[in-house]
Amino acid sequence: MDKNLSTEAKRFKKVREEQRYTQQSFAELLEIGTSTVDIERGKTKIPGKAVMQLLKQFNINPLWLFGESFEQYVAVNGTDVSPKVITLNEDNTDAIVLVNQKAAAGYPHNIQDVDWYQTLPVFNLPLPQYRNATYRGFQVEGDSMLPNIRPNDWVLGRAVSNVSEASDNKIYIVVLHDSVLVKKLHKINDPSKIKLISLNEEYLPIEVKVNDIQELWQVNSKLTFGIEEHSESNLLKQLQKSMEDLKGQIKRIQ
Repeated sequence: MDKNLSTEAKRFKKVREEQRYTQQSFAELLEIGTSTVDIERGKTKIPGKAVMQLLKQFNINPLWLFGESFEQYVAVNGTDVSPKVITLNEDNTDAIVLVNQKAAAGYPHNIQDVDWYQTLPVFNLPLPQYRNATYRGFQVEGDSMLPNIRPNDWVLGRAVSNVSEASDNKIYIVVLHDSVLVKKLHKINDPSKIKLISLNEEYLPIEVKVNDIQELWQVNSKLTFGIEEHSESNLLKQLQKSMEDLKGQIKRIQ
């Protein structure tokens, strides 16, 4: 029976199954009625509104949907992830807002609340690396980015205006609708999603929809406190031992 179905019916069903929607929930998402049964059986053509929603929600290429292209996805420009509020100094330069762990919990819900930002501390870094761009500092919670970034460290991120501008395998502060994550970003074949990877191998990678990202900040520096002296001492001992081993090898050669 499937052999007699049109290309668009087969591919429409393929998208629904890949996105793990029921026929009814998929129809509700696409605003096309109570069910997608008739479309998937080839009895009803795909409405233009549904084609538009497939492009908007999942970056589905309309040409692919109707068998005119081999590319299932298209990159849709305009995924705005730039800062929703900018805090300025008296001289109209960007101030670096600091978001601690407690504030980070409410950050996604207050992301456009100008008054809320006034309750957060700000500071400036008079360094050339922090000019001509907007930066924000977030305090890290949890150990998912060990060993590079420890719990309670602060990371400073430069604002990214569009997900397409993000660099693969760089560390980002990703502001979703319900959380703030610090992860390594990895782009996948499906441009409607990205993969977020923890440096701590005990944590599995996660995939998020690009449309679920409110803001994106590329981490370029961090502030860490409480450096353990014994770590430096151990490193020095290891270097000294390596030097002694090297001397011993030279003596044996001679």
